[in-house]
Amino acid sequence: MKNNEQAVIRFSGDSGDGMQLTGSQFTNTTAQMGNDLATFPDFPAEIRAPQGTVAGISGFQIHFGSISINTPGDEPDVLVAMNPAALKANLKDLKIGGVVIINEDAFTELGIKKAGYKANPLEHLEDYKVVCAKITTSTKIALEELDLDSKSKARSKNFYALGMTYFMFSRDMQSTITWINEKFSKQEIVAQANIMALKAGYNFAETIEITQDVIQISKANLDKGVYRQISGNVALSWGFICAAEKAGRDLFLGSYPITPASDILHELSKHKNLGVKTFQAEDEIAACSAAVGASFAGALSITTSSGPGIALKSEALNLALMLELPLVVIDIQRGGPSTGLPTKTEQSDLNMAMYGRNGDSPLIVLAAKSPSDCFYMAYEAARLSLEHMTPVILLSDGYIANGSTPWKIPNLDTELLPINTKIINHTKDDVYLPYKRDPKNLVRTWALPGTPELMHRVGGLEKEVDTGNVSYDPENHEKMTLIREQKVALVASNIPDQVIEGDAESDSLLISWGGTYGAVHEAVKKVNQGPHKVAHVHLQYLNPFPKNFVDILKNYKNKYVAELNTGQLKGVLQAKTGLSFEGYNKIQGKPFKVSELVHFIESTQK
Repeated sequence: MKNNEQAVIRFSGDSGDGMQLTGSQFTNTTAQMGNDLATFPDFPAEIRAPQGTVAGISGFQIHFGSISINTPGDEPDVLVAMNPAALKANLKDLKIGGVVIINEDAFTELGIKKAGYKANPLEHLEDYKVVCAKITTSTKIALEELDLDSKSKARSKNFYALGMTYFMFSRDMQSTITWINEKFSKQEIVAQANIMALKAGYNFAETIEITQDVIQISKANLDKGVYRQISGNVALSWGFICAAEKAGRDLFLGSYPITPASDILHELSKHKNLGVKTFQAEDEIAACSAAVGASFAGALSITTSSGPGIALKSEALNLALMLELPLVVIDIQRGGPSTGLPTKTEQSDLNMAMYGRNGDSPLIVLAAKSPSDCFYMAYEAARLSLEHMTPVILLSDGYIANGSTPWKIPNLDTELLPINTKIINHTKDDVYLPYKRDPKNLVRTWALPGTPELMHRVGGLEKEVDTGNVSYDPENHEKMTLIREQKVALVASNIPDQVIEGDAESDSLLISWGGTYGAVHEAVKKVNQGPHKVAHVHLQYLNPFPKNFVDILKNYKNKYVAELNTGQLKGVLQAKTGLSFEGYNKIQGKPFKVSELVHFIESTQK
């Protein structure tokens, strides 16, 4: 038995093989055993790609350990390949000398051909430790006494594979057994089959004496507190629920289903008891328009989508900007343009968030950096929108939306800032002036429909200063345009200063944003352990920037921007600061690997 600090395992098979469920159960068990972790579910883009082909492969990777874990890992130590296509799609990522668990039953002549192999790949795996198991056949044998047909028995093969990995990584089966019994409480024979398959896989791994490959990983030394595993989309949902409670507002979601944002709608729809109202509209335009209406009525309003849907929401979003109403738009970024890569991750919506509307229409733009951070950034997006009476775009991405990390449950009374809404019930003036502003931050008041003596006009036409009446006056339009711009700029006084990580005294600064934080943070830490030194700044407030950010940039001779696009933040920085930046970009639908970032950083130091 080996005692390791960390390990990476990847489950891979057809989209119907239950790899996401298998990975989720391994993750739940690992979290309960006290390890730190990060996961990366990877889905095929097609709803049902041809079975046995590389296009239909579904994967789930988990990196876990007794040390701090910030990424799902670069290279798996163990690969579970349920068929030849899974092997073909993932073998190049497996660590040399790593373990590959093969479902030997799937390596038929037809299966090998459908995967694109010309010969049996099992004959050329000399660089790896291969564990061949007739997983499908063994599962059926283990369940032969159950009154199930052969196809139904074969469906439990993912639990057989899970049992094998539980033995290899010294995992406790009990939490999964409990989950199976709860999940299939109305299908007792299915629950029995899955439990029997799980135990059979565990016993098989023990029987074939792979003790030398068993890995023991002790608990992580996390800060004291109560933790739970959480995905980015669930964390976003809970952050908005918390913000609505703090602000004393009902939460309204207007949404239209789209990958990878739909889980927010699914999660929030479960919480009607907390004053959450969810509305699945007929399209993206209606979803955003309904959210604007709910905001006018006094709700904390949000709308969710991904790139294509954000494009459709732009007109209604500009209406919220013109009305100066709070609204949070959540963009779970995916590969584009158009339908693009709907199940793959990217950071290519930044330009759209910054500039993708007609007219001069500045918005607050934020970005979450990890699954657990999604909770705090959802709360922050709601706070800034409500306090500054303007829409906010919150950027996430498919990688952190679907991935999971441990989340320390905060003390909601002491660890979160209060939210002060601009709702008023009366006016001191003889006539209510809906666009009369607080001189400190240029924020107008929020008068809800039905409030006596506070009636006012709404609409998308330009507003007259103070009164809000329709105005076509040229000077008034210029003044209002500049006011809206300045109002967003003043938000910088209500956000934290930028923090520098790494070696602040270095000549080189690496800048990142959004979901790339974990990989960049680990790469910078690794580089700074050697002769090369680099500082690191991770942006979560993209418009406006933190007050001290530009001054930080001026202190570094060499400035690099790492992002999963062709250089959008780099372009924004150059335009806004007049400084020079170099970019490191990846546009493959995959997150950064720590190793490739380390190579890039070290190459700039020579």
